[in-house]
Amino acid sequence: MLNLHPAVVKASQEIHFFDNDENYAKGIEWYRKKMPFSYPHQITIEKSPAYFITEEVPERIYKMNSSIKLLIIVREPTTRAISDYTQVLEGKERKNKTYYKFEKLAIDPNTCEVNTKYKAVRTSIYTKHLERWLKYFPIEQFHIVDGDRLITEPLPELQLVEKFLNLPPRISQYNLYFNATRGFYCLRFNIVFNKCLAGSKGRIHPEVDSSVITKLRKFFHPFNQKFYQITGRTFNWP
Repeated sequence: MLNLHPAVVKASQEIHFFDNDENYAKGIEWYRKKMPFSYPHQITIEKSPAYFITEEVPERIYKMNSSIKLLIIVREPTTRAISDYTQVLEGKERKNKTYYKFEKLAIDPNTCEVNTKYKAVRTSIYTKHLERWLKYFPIEQFHIVDGDRLITEPLPELQLVEKFLNLPPRISQYNLYFNATRGFYCLRFNIVFNKCLAGSKGRIHPEVDSSVITKLRKFFHPFNQKFYQITGRTFNWP
């Protein structure tokens, strides 16, 4: 979406430089070569979601550029965990493999409590990850994007990012149109070029036992409160 802005250029794929030891060992020149060409007035961006949750990443990025600006997209944590599960489930089904139900993974069968060893749950404890980043970067270098609003009402979220990156406002409603078939906003770059999100986006989530959803929301609640406090951005998550 940020690529709609003429002063932004983006890497064509997830680079996984800072979270992958093998790639990181290839050195900063390898990383630089993965970046698109840019003019002096342009900002270069790349995204690799694993960066946020990988322990070594904040220090590695800090060593490269301590003044870098960091964008984090977050969704309501329980929804994010189910979305994470759905992505893995789809991959298993494509290979004709069976997979546990979400409830079995998210809840420890012995204690009947939330299973924090399950990666989809751990990833949604945003404050734990953010605290690790704050050892290296001040909170002013982060901008938190509301991922749920980005789906339903993208323009205000994009305008907040433009402001954070000190970009002149260029993205407008013209650049975004709702595709009823997909249930998502698609991007209009110009008269001839439109782009919709990949088919893997917007998967239908499996139905999850309501008592499990309640338990997860209760579990995430204190972490969410702390996250609001640290970031100064409040979401109306249950």
